[in-house]
Amino acid sequence: MQTALNHMTVPNIGYVAFLDLAAKLGCVGVEVRNDIAHALFDDLNPAEAGRIASDKGLRLVGLSQVYPFNDWTAERKVAVEALIATAKASGAETISLIPRNDGTALGNGERQANLRIALKGVLPLLQDAEMTALVEPLGFQRSSLRSKTELVDMIASIGGQGHFKIVHDTFHHALADGGPIYPEMTGIVHISGVVDPTLSVGQMEDEHRVLVDEKDRLGNIEQIAALLAAGYDGPISYECFSPEMHQHADPYSEIKRSFDFISSQIQAHAV
Repeated sequence: MQTALNHMTVPNIGYVAFLDLAAKLGCVGVEVRNDIAHALFDDLNPAEAGRIASDKGLRLVGLSQVYPFNDWTAERKVAVEALIATAKASGAETISLIPRNDGTALGNGERQANLRIALKGVLPLLQDAEMTALVEPLGFQRSSLRSKTELVDMIASIGGQGHFKIVHDTFHHALADGGPIYPEMTGIVHISGVVDPTLSVGQMEDEHRVLVDEKDRLGNIEQIAALLAAGYDGPISYECFSPEMHQHADPYSEIKRSFDFISSQIQAHAV
């Protein structure tokens, strides 16, 4: 299992400290973000930021994010171009595109048309830069892109398989009532757990996303095992949004304990 770390899991620490934590955890790489309190790369030159990561034995597996990418406008195009440029300069392998998540543009027909327009707008930018974009379906009822199948079919319909991959997020997969997985189209797996026994699935929000342990309600072990068994061999990246997680005094020990738990469960599952 190739592990990675998303900066959202530990947003209160700076870029270099984040890299040091990921390296200490034995991660293959990190995902950096432009939507946390810290400036992207702590305002380091992107090339220098990439060199520091490489020197620590880490890949920049993802650079997040443009939102809402499926509301395609001239402004959104500029944002995608800028994120691609930063990714190229830093050596980041992918950029991240997040769909509208505010309860609008949900209608059947409307959401597919918006998705198609956006993907067709982004594709030539990716082709010119030889870049891959990760598109993340969000399982919330208010999301304009919940279905992996809808996304995979739309990517295929515009011939975008070489430049678009999907994010399999275990939280959002559970909220979207599961469904097919697409290991060959999956560019990264995001993991997080929900352990609060009082929540219905419809009540689960980002703030409830904590580390995975034996109380996890999302089926992380089953989802990861299924993806690995089906041939997925990319990064499995921790993305926790919970303020409880963000306040851990010793995130290394907590994350390591969870990674070890997941690994042992996956091995047991395989047997």
